[in-house]
Amino acid sequence: MITIDAAGMHYKELNRLIREGIGKGIKKFFLENINGQYYIGDGIKGDDIVININGTPGNDIGAFMDGPTLIVNNNAQDNIGNTMNAGKIIIKGDAGDVVGYGMRGGRIYILGNAGYRVGIHMKGYNEQLPVIIIGGKVGSFFAEYMAGGIIVLLGLNDSDEFDGEYFASGMHGGTIYLRKKIDFSKYSKDVELYEADENDMIFLKKYLTEYADSFNIPYEEIGGKTFYKIVPSSARPYAHLYTSG
Repeated sequence: MITIDAAGMHYKELNRLIREGIGKGIKKFFLENINGQYYIGDGIKGDDIVININGTPGNDIGAFMDGPTLIVNNNAQDNIGNTMNAGKIIIKGDAGDVVGYGMRGGRIYILGNAGYRVGIHMKGYNEQLPVIIIGGKVGSFFAEYMAGGIIVLLGLNDSDEFDGEYFASGMHGGTIYLRKKIDFSKYSKDVELYEADENDMIFLKKYLTEYADSFNIPYEEIGGKTFYKIVPSSARPYAHLYTSG
């Protein structure tokens, strides 16, 4: 275990210290006074590595990450989990834009809200299943061009407006689960809405339980309601635009 005081530290120096520590066999890191440093956890491998982040990290934390757990005890900025392959990112506040861009595996759990373009181009890779769960609301272009994986939007803040415009535009794979029914008429014609059935809830329980445990929330406060699911109408939403030879 090691503690790094990052007050005034350049992000390159911080990430060098983390990588050097991993090279020496250190498995648990506590980063103090984080204030906008970029690229924490990027490209790191090892499912037994845990990085606790106290403060607000900068963009691209956990990008290309392959196994570790990042715990952010505050808000986080943009591009969390960009093309993430495996591992877990826990955000105990709000998250910025473009969470999980091109995400191929692992889990991202956000207690609060997230910004625009959550899950854009998200897709599974081989046997991996990327999962994003958001406790609050999201901005526009949610799940734009989503190609695989699971996104769960809980809306725990009880706001009537918990999703932005252009919801699931161009979605052609994966599944979105909602804890609240939405006015489906204003969303993309590329997707369809159904009530989640018993098999859906059995499948979701593993992830919802892990989410609840991550934030010390009783599972019953999350899983005790009807969920709805959104799936793409077609795996080829733009087929009509193609030109045949």
